[in-house]
Amino acid sequence: MATRIPAAPGKMRKEPRQERSRDTVEAILRATARILGRHGWEALTTNQVAEVAGVSVGSLYQYFPNKLALIEAVRRQHFRDVLAALAAAEDSGKASAERIESVVEGMIRVHGRDPAVHQVLLEESPRSRVSKAAHDEFGAEYLRRYEALIGGSGRALSGERRKIAAQVLSAAIAGVVHDAARRGTLTSPELKRELIHLVSAYVGEARSRSHRKRPTDAVPLSKRG
Repeated sequence: MATRIPAAPGKMRKEPRQERSRDTVEAILRATARILGRHGWEALTTNQVAEVAGVSVGSLYQYFPNKLALIEAVRRQHFRDVLAALAAAEDSGKASAERIESVVEGMIRVHGRDPAVHQVLLEESPRSRVSKAAHDEFGAEYLRRYEALIGGSGRALSGERRKIAAQVLSAAIAGVVHDAARRGTLTSPELKRELIHLVSAYVGEARSRSHRKRPTDAVPLSKRG
C-alpha cells in the first residue's frame, strides 16, 4: 500500500500547466486576496475561497493543500509583481530621472491594487519554511535591482557601499509606500511627487558626494597658485 506524503506546509501541490488550470488557479488566488483584504487571515478558509472563486473544494485541493499554501502563493505573486516593476525601470535607454519615476510609479501601482492584502501579508499571516526561502530569494533579487538603479543613475559606487545604498534606497521607498497604503494616501499625486523628489535627492546628493575630493586629495598649500 502506497504511503501518501503530504505537501510541505505552504507549498503548492503542483503548478498549473494548461490554460484552463492556470485560469482556475488565478481565480483561486483572486478569491484568496479578496477574502484576506476584507476579513483578514483568521477568517480565511479553503471552503470560503472555493466558494468565492466559483470552483469546487476538490479543484482547490488539487493545487493547494491548506490555507497557508494559498497565502504563500499570494505572497509569491506579490514578489513577482514588485520585481517586474523594478525590471521595467532598468531600461538602459531611460535617463536617470525616468528610471526613478518608473520605480516610484511601479511601487505605488503594485501596492495600490490590494493595499489591505499587503497589510495582512506584513502583519497577520504566519510564515513557513517555504515562505522564508521565497522571501530570501526575493530579497536578494530585490536589492540587486536597486543596485542596478543606483548604478544606472551614474553613482560611482562599488562593492559594499553600493549594497548599503541599495538597502537604504529600497527601505525608504518601501517605508513611504507601506505607510501611505495604511493611511489611504497612496494615490495622492503629491505623495508620488514628494517620493520622486526624495529618491532623486538621495541619488543626486550621493553621486555628488562620491565625486567630491577626499581630504587626502586636496592640493597642498605650498603648491597652490
